[in-house]
Amino acid sequence: MRALRLHGDRDLRLEEIPDAPPPGPGELQLRLRAVSLNHIDVWGWRGMAFAQRQLPLVVGAEAAGEVVAIGEGVTGWKIGDKATPYGARTCGTCAACRAGRDNLCENVQGVAGFHIDGFAREVANWPARTLVKVPENVSFEDAACSTVTFGTVEHMLFDNAKLQPGETILVQAAGSGIGSAAIRIAKAMGCTVIATAGDDEKCAKAKDLGADHVVNYSEKNFSSVARRVTNKVGVDVVFEHVGAVTWAASLLSLRMGGRLVTCGSTSGVTAETNLMMLFQRQLHIFGSFGCRIENVANGLAKMAAGIRPVLDTVVPLERFAEGLERLESRRVFGKIIVTL
Repeated sequence: MRALRLHGDRDLRLEEIPDAPPPGPGELQLRLRAVSLNHIDVWGWRGMAFAQRQLPLVVGAEAAGEVVAIGEGVTGWKIGDKATPYGARTCGTCAACRAGRDNLCENVQGVAGFHIDGFAREVANWPARTLVKVPENVSFEDAACSTVTFGTVEHMLFDNAKLQPGETILVQAAGSGIGSAAIRIAKAMGCTVIATAGDDEKCAKAKDLGADHVVNYSEKNFSSVARRVTNKVGVDVVFEHVGAVTWAASLLSLRMGGRLVTCGSTSGVTAETNLMMLFQRQLHIFGSFGCRIENVANGLAKMAAGIRPVLDTVVPLERFAEGLERLESRRVFGKIIVTL
């Protein structure tokens, strides 16, 4: 079968590899149809694995496909079912996994496409326990945005920040996959959304998604805008994933007792924090990584109800590297999808 494998830093090769064996006990075999690109793919492409990995490695952390074979002991699935695989191989037996918190697994084998073989291949076997059914009215391309994208947003907004209807939220980097999804999800529940982006074109697109206020952060101080929009009170929630460049102003944008949730640091991993402001204003900072499997199911349900991911570009497997280069250059609004 065809697979896209990383052989070294920025060395991606589309090549033939042995066909997948029959699924083992507790596994389903998927015919992959779509893979979604994320910054974690760019990091892996650059060689930033943060853990030992063996090359060559099949890339792709987020995908969707259909069931083509069912392993021993698996129930509740049939051939032809659409599914999306949870992006990490978790043990299923530790306390975190038993509580439905696979993103805190104590014995995780690794993230697909980053530490272990991912989904940019025609067929893959995956534990049925960590596969989520895709509603019939959700396309493979949209479903491929359900684990790293919608799942991450669900976990950030609801498990961690506890976003409530009617609150005001500042969404950083509206042009990203998770930023655009956060705008749509927050607006659908009746929140006021302030969105930031790096140029006027992206700001206009964020406005079209439903953002009530947009800020070109390369020209204006978004914390000043956030405080003006809220009559100097500040926002209830900041959806942060940019990192060092926006960190201080994100904290300044919060109201007393406000909540900042962060899942990324694309502009740098180190940032100064005003501790006096932190405790005097009683701010809450939540670190968020990955998601629970239930978050994926909830995201898919929202897609089925009409809250779809924003797709920037759809390219065939042969052009996967083009998609990574486009994502790395930040010339993107929404998600880049690779079809198989």
